[in-house]
Amino acid sequence: MMTDYHRLAAQVKALTDGENDLIANLSNASAAIFGSLDDVNWAGFYALKGDTLVLHPFQGKPACIRIPVGKGVCGTAVAEDKSQLIPDVHKFPGHIACDSASNSEIVIPLHAGGRIVGVLDIDSPTVGRFTETDLNGLKLSAEVIELAWERSLNKN
Repeated sequence: MMTDYHRLAAQVKALTDGENDLIANLSNASAAIFGSLDDVNWAGFYALKGDTLVLHPFQGKPACIRIPVGKGVCGTAVAEDKSQLIPDVHKFPGHIACDSASNSEIVIPLHAGGRIVGVLDIDSPTVGRFTETDLNGLKLSAEVIELAWERSLNKN
């Protein structure tokens, strides 16, 4: 089944609009993304704290708590400030196996306050699960999440 990424982004927007609490927004966003995608085993967020990504709200099995910038797919996304579309994580140099069932991955850097603040990370047990269409579609939700993250930075 093809995911309607415009509908997903609209759902994430409806869930986060008017709310300034980052954890609440990331919790709902991870649930919406996880529930909307077929054949995924993890969807969630890492927040950048200094030179380390720290686990934030997610859906799926337990995950690595800390990932150094430059390590693994998530750390590489931050170090390069570039989305990562990885068809087979076992062929990715320095892959960190938080869940041995994960075989493909998408990571999108998130920006707020003029800097990278974290990443959206989605894993699948299927090699080659994600396409450029998935990446471009998920970037729509990432943009909504960035706006929510920005609001959380600016709340009084």
